[in-house]
Amino acid sequence: MYYAVIMAGGTGTRLWPLSRQNRPKQSLTLAGDRTMFQLAVDRILPVFPLERILVITRLEHASTLMTQFPDLPEENFILEPEGRGTAPAIGLAAIHLQQRDPDATMAILTADHFISGTEQFCKVLTVANLLAAGGKLVTLGIHPSSASSGFGYIQHGVELGKKDGFRFHVVRRFTEKPGSAQAEIMFASGNYSWNSGMFICQTARILEEFERQMPELYFRLMEIKDSLDTPAYQTVLEKNWPLIARQTIDYGVMESAGQVVVIPVEMGWTDIGSWGSLFDFLPANANENVLVGDHLDIQTRRTLVFGKNRLVATLGVNDLIIVDTEDALLVCSREYEQDVKTIVEKLQEFHHNHLI
Repeated sequence: MYYAVIMAGGTGTRLWPLSRQNRPKQSLTLAGDRTMFQLAVDRILPVFPLERILVITRLEHASTLMTQFPDLPEENFILEPEGRGTAPAIGLAAIHLQQRDPDATMAILTADHFISGTEQFCKVLTVANLLAAGGKLVTLGIHPSSASSGFGYIQHGVELGKKDGFRFHVVRRFTEKPGSAQAEIMFASGNYSWNSGMFICQTARILEEFERQMPELYFRLMEIKDSLDTPAYQTVLEKNWPLIARQTIDYGVMESAGQVVVIPVEMGWTDIGSWGSLFDFLPANANENVLVGDHLDIQTRRTLVFGKNRLVATLGVNDLIIVDTEDALLVCSREYEQDVKTIVEKLQEFHHNHLI
């Protein structure tokens, strides 16, 4: 059976001050009237019924997400005691699914992307399932629209075939966020995709890779798996989880795995990693300003204003990020929007925990 696993465990420090510890970015409404988490579930419903959509998130975020999508079965929420990276999270989801369905295939998806081409997304998920059934580890590659150095890149190898309009290739190499010069070369070659961070595979297949490449994680996962559906589960999970090293699925597994296939796809994809990413999917006015809320812009260019509490007026400024909340105001040059997380670090240093 084919299942979706939505990873929804991050906090999103680059989206401060809107994103907080008790209000993670996947719970935010950034466009329209649906939160990012609600949109992540909405767009896959043509492929996955609610009973086959699982969510892996941190314990402190679970009640918020359950409230936002009450039709999702509560038992489909897999709770991490703390964030340890995508590799442990995917491993935990895999053992839960294997307990439910030993032959399960899972689409590992995220709650912090915006995808406008939902029909195309559902089609590529269906094709990926067919490839994963043959033992492949499938990743979705995004056709790059620029030589961005903010994404990881996937180099295409030999084309293996075409299905329903989608070509798929052997993966030659993963490259994590290259420098500007290298990104220009990759983009110009036409032989790379951006790494979407979405993967499709059989649970048994990914656990094989954990056993081969991350044996310590695999050992811990098997100890946790033995306690599933017993009263000891929570105790065993909490004992083992802090002992697991933090690691991403890219570094921990995918870069050295065998039978990895990439499907390049165009589907209106945006990774909501920072405030600057809102320029990619929210409409801009004639002065290239993106305005959410009540705003008066005079002689203002290429600026994001996000504030729903009061009028924000700007005069004679360019290339700014302005985010206004009830208890904090962010004013940031677009050049530094990737560094907003350093504000959160400073707030922690000075014990301003009510603002984190």
